Amino acid sequence: MSRSALLIPLIATALINQASAADTASTDAEETLVINGCPIWPYTRCPGADLRHADLLGKNLAGADLRGANLTRADLRAANLAGANLEGANLTAARLQKANAPAANFRHATLVGADLEAARLMRSDLSGADLTGASLEFARLNFAWLAGAQLVSANLQEAKFATVNLRGARMEGCVTRFTIFPDADFENCQGCPTGW
Repeated sequence: MSRSALLIPLIATALINQASAADTASTDAEETLVINGCPIWPYTRCPGADLRHADLLGKNLAGADLRGANLTRADLRAANLAGANLEGANLTAARLQKANAPAANFRHATLVGADLEAARLMRSDLSGADLTGASLEFARLNFAWLAGAQLVSANLQEAKFATVNLRGARMEGCVTRFTIFPDADFENCQGCPTGW
């Protein structure tokens, strides 16, 4: 067999591999989402970012710094917000169904009308947050901090508030069907359930 006959398959394989690598590189470049200068990836640093109406469905924002960001009506369904810092963020009417946000910081965040159905908020800090009209139906809030939080006209059906801190919170006009509060701290809480 001639030398050129042996080289043809090797050259063809090299060209195919090179084309495949170029396709992968272009695909990776297309997958990097940047919204108003904020790259959407884990541990991003975008305090004060304008992410209104952003489509962040299923995005990984673990450890992200989004302090004071405007996420009004953002779609964060099934997003990973584990350990994210959303202190003072505006999440008015945001969609957070099935969001994974353990140990996230929502201190003094505005969550008015936000949908947190089936969200995982274990060990999250929602101190001073405004959850007026929010839906926390079937949410998991084990060991969460809601000190001074506003829970007015919120849907709390089937939510699990195990060992939560509700000191100084305000709970008024909420739907609490099948909601549980084992070992919750209700000190100075206005309207919190009694007998737990």
